[in-house]
Amino acid sequence: MPNNKSTAKRVRQTQKRTVRNRVVKSQVKTAIRHFEDLLPTDKSAAEDKLKLALVTIDKAVTKGVVHKNKAARQKSRLMKKFNKQ
Repeated sequence: MPNNKSTAKRVRQTQKRTVRNRVVKSQVKTAIRHFEDLLPTDKSAAEDKLKLALVTIDKAVTKGVVHKNKAARQKSRLMKKFNKQ
């Protein structure tokens, strides 16, 4: 339990950020999963999902949820999978 106002505020801010970060991370994972599910069956639909996944990853970086190097690595791996098919 916080002992003063500033620490109580930090707790509230941390809770808000945690929820927001969890939502963004979930969106990234979902976009990647949708792409990977479509890849073996339909390449044109997978291409659309790939674009959506790349945009979602970039948005996560701008919000500070994902580090830019991690995002670059994820995007690179997705492109590699797409080009391999």
